[in-house]
Amino acid sequence: MAERYELRPLKVPEDYEGLAALLNTFFSEPISVERLREDDARLFEVGHTYMDDNGMLAAYDRTRYVVVADDKLIVGYVWSWRAPWTEPGYLNNTVVVKKEYRGQGIGGQLLQHLVQWGEGLGATKLVAEIWDDDPAARLFAEHRGFSVDRHAFQSMLELETANDRILNETKLFERLEAEGTRIRTFAEEGETEENEAKIYRVYLETLADIPGFMGEAPDREEWSKWHLRVEGYAPERVLLAVDAKDGRYVAVSNIPYKKATGGVYHEYTGVCREYRGRKIAQALKIRAVQLAKRQGAAYLKTDNDSLNGPILRVNQSLGYVPLRGSYRIVGDLRTVKGAIANRDK
Repeated sequence: MAERYELRPLKVPEDYEGLAALLNTFFSEPISVERLREDDARLFEVGHTYMDDNGMLAAYDRTRYVVVADDKLIVGYVWSWRAPWTEPGYLNNTVVVKKEYRGQGIGGQLLQHLVQWGEGLGATKLVAEIWDDDPAARLFAEHRGFSVDRHAFQSMLELETANDRILNETKLFERLEAEGTRIRTFAEEGETEENEAKIYRVYLETLADIPGFMGEAPDREEWSKWHLRVEGYAPERVLLAVDAKDGRYVAVSNIPYKKATGGVYHEYTGVCREYRGRKIAQALKIRAVQLAKRQGAAYLKTDNDSLNGPILRVNQSLGYVPLRGSYRIVGDLRTVKGAIANRDK
């Protein structure tokens, strides 16, 4: 007898354990039940959307559905959402199907749900990410109206094999300090509201310059929640470049610690425009390696857009090794809806 599958809303907290197990087959860093619970506690309970002056979907909402097998195992998941800073008209999406259950229509069910939900809201574009070493996922997406928009790469530096030259580097920091730029940590500067606001201003100036960045910068409260104080955050792992003459923060690198794997992740690195070309980003990256090594981390990992040449070259010079990458795929909602309908004929 063929196995039956049920598409239903995610139940919390009952589904956390099964959802974490499924997501850990997809994401590159482990997701725990505690992480899911903490993230939900920080999210809105009731969404609110509207059409802006240009007739485009704005504000925030989300839907989360799972596909459950006869044995109550969660074998598929879709999360479609937008935040207040998401590009007008767009919905961000995560669709995951347990590998052994692919080819049975589960992905189609999940996609159909997010299309219906998005259409009801008035969305026009759908965005998702797939791994670049998963040709079946790309084929599935392209047959349903999506196309590749960007290509990003993961890179990793195993700290056990880190170059002694990097670990013992001091001359670059001495040169920068002589020029009036000091490398400090948020902890050394003082974890105050005033200093956090100064870090936020660096993000505001640098976010839009990242290749592939979409939407707007979040307000400070949301930025602090989702960009600064992420899982593994600590003020001593937020690196700053400080202009000695006026105390202005001119660059930042946030490197939270991943307890489950013993690694450190480059959440963000940005340098203010007029301070670029001075090797400040390289100094932050080197200090991150030195700090992670002192704290006993196993590795450093980062993600970079394929067109972000300056940072890719810095990472390569420090010994980072490329891992698999990801494609950002985009589909016009009407096109995706039509492709699904044609496949169902």
